Amino acid sequence: MDELEPLLGRTLVLVAHQDDETIGCGALLQRIRDPLVVFATDGAPRDQKFWHGLGTRFEYVQERKNEALQVLQIAGVQDCEFLADYGPDVFVDQELFRRLREALDVLARIVQAARPKVLLTHAYEGGHPDHDACSFIGCVLGRRCGLPVWEMPLYYRMQEPKGIQQFLQEGKGEIVLEPTPAEREIKDLMVRSYVSQTEIFLEFPERTERFRPQLDYDYSRPPHEGLLNYEAWGWPISGKEVAAAFAEFSQARSARRLARIEQSSLGQRRAGLP
Repeated sequence: MDELEPLLGRTLVLVAHQDDETIGCGALLQRIRDPLVVFATDGAPRDQKFWHGLGTRFEYVQERKNEALQVLQIAGVQDCEFLADYGPDVFVDQELFRRLREALDVLARIVQAARPKVLLTHAYEGGHPDHDACSFIGCVLGRRCGLPVWEMPLYYRMQEPKGIQQFLQEGKGEIVLEPTPAEREIKDLMVRSYVSQTEIFLEFPERTERFRPQLDYDYSRPPHEGLLNYEAWGWPISGKEVAAAFAEFSQARSARRLARIEQSSLGQRRAGLP
C-alpha cells in the first residue's frame, strides 16, 4: 500500500505496554523493513490485582517482558527497547503521565542513536492514561527531533450500553490495513503468545489495523467530553489530571526555553554583540 510507505522504513514504534504493538500494528510490523519497538512502561501496575497471581510486581514485569521478546521474534522484529531498563520502578504501568520528562530524556537518546525516519504511537483517545501519555510524548519528541508522527487508534469509551469499543470510525487521513492471510496467521500467533493477556485480547477479535498522521490535539484538555474509559474502570486517575500534567510539562518547557533565550541575549549584550 503506497499510502503506508512512510511507515515502512526505519520506524520507531512507541507503545505503552507489552501487547499494544500486537493489537495496534502486528500486521504492519511484518511489513516494516527496519522497525524499532519501544515499550514506554513496564506493563505492571502497582496494584497486585493486576499481577495475574504472581507473587511480586517484579515477577509480572519479567513475565510481560519475556512475552514481548518472544512476540517480537515471531514478527521478525530484531530491535527493541524497554524504558524500564533505564529506570526500574520509574516507568510503571498507569503512571507514565507522571514521568514525562524522564521518558523524553531517554527517548531522545534512543532517537539519537537509532536515527528513525518516522514515529508511530498511540492516539489521544482516553482509552488508557499510558496510551494518552505516549501520544503526548510522541508529539513532543517529533517536534524536538524533527520526526513525522503517525498514530494508531485503538479504543475509547462509548456511551453505555456499548461500553468499550475498538475505534473503528475512519478519521481524517486514516489508512486501513487489512492483513493478508499470512500476516493474519502470524498476528494470531503473536496474540496467543501473550498468555498473560488472554482476557485483554478477547476484547479485540478484529485484526484490521488503522493508521493516520497524528492529529492536532489540545493536550491541555481531556481527549473527549464525558466519561473516559479508565475513569469508567474506576481507576484513581482522571482525564483532567492527565491533561493537567501535559499542560504543566508544556508550560515548564516553554519557561526553560524562554530562560535560555534571555540568558543568551544577556550574554550577547555583556559581550557588546548586536
